[in-house]
This record gives sequence, C-alpha cells and structure tokens, in this order.
Amino acid sequence: MQVETTKFKDVAIITPDVYGDERGYFLETFNSESWKGIVPDRPFVQDNESKSSRGVLRGLHFQRPPYTQAKLVRVVQGTVLDIIVDLRQSEPTYGQSIGVELSAENKKLFYVPRGFAHGFIVLSDTAIFSYKCDNYYSKEHDGGIHALDKTLALDWGIKSSDLLLSDKDKNQPIWGEHFIFE
Repeated sequence: MQVETTKFKDVAIITPDVYGDERGYFLETFNSESWKGIVPDRPFVQDNESKSSRGVLRGLHFQRPPYTQAKLVRVVQGTVLDIIVDLRQSEPTYGQSIGVELSAENKKLFYVPRGFAHGFIVLSDTAIFSYKCDNYYSKEHDGGIHALDKTLALDWGIKSSDLLLSDKDKNQPIWGEHFIFE
C-alpha cells in the first residue's frame, strides 16, 4: 500500500496493493490494524453508496457537531474528481482545497478527516461512489457550501453549463456563511 500525504493535516490518498490475474483482482479497501497511523482509531459506523451520471456534482457537504464525520471514499465504477475544503479555522490550511481523481481503474482511496466540506463530480458516463463514515448522518446537522462559490474558485473539470446539481446544492450558502467547526 502506498500512502500519499497532503498539505492538510490528517488527509491521505491511499493506493492499495492490488493482486490480480486472469480471473480478476483482490484488494483490501480497509484494514483497521494495518491502517493505524493513517486513519484514526475510531470505528466506521455507516457505509454509503451513490450512483450518478456524467456531470452530476454532489457537494460540498459536511455535518455539524456533534455529528461531524470523517470519510474514507472510493469509486467502485467510473471516474470522479473528489474535492475537499478545510473548514478548521485553527489550521493554516483553513479555506484551502485539494482535488483527487478517484476511479475504478486507479482504485485510490481518499481519507477525509472531520472538519472538511466534501464533494465530487462524475467525469465518466456513470460512477458508483462508496464511502465509510465514522459518525451517523443527521439531517438536522447537515451543512453545505455552494460548490460554485467564486471565493473558493474550485475547478471541477467540466464547463459549468454541463454541471448537474440538486436543488439542495444549488441553494447552499456561499463561503463565509458556513458553520465554523471550532
């Protein structure tokens, strides 16, 4: 397994060892023992999966305390550009973002700790996106930032006219109106 650190404290891009032959392949998508030091020793309690078409942009989402969530995300089918924004005011990377291409082909996993807004856009015809969370979803604690906010100036890799957003995501607040985690 290869672990790529980023400019963000506790964020990691993980490329697992893949064992394949003419029959197919095998890989571990999570192992709490061998991943110590990469992922905090907190159990994952919820798994989620979504299927989306090309141009669908989901995010930027986060959960407010006490339901903040760390996520371990991956793509089972297709390709997405996954982007996170640091919401932790106490960190020097506050307000900064990073994007990672995740695909069924590259099999990378992206560990997103608590305190980040998270979103992704589908670059392939369809994509199945899967993720583990270390806390339960709470509708009352759901938060978001508009993914096309001009202050953040995120490059989603697709023309804005080709983006497909839910009504919820179209109406998210802009940067500066979001909840602060500290």
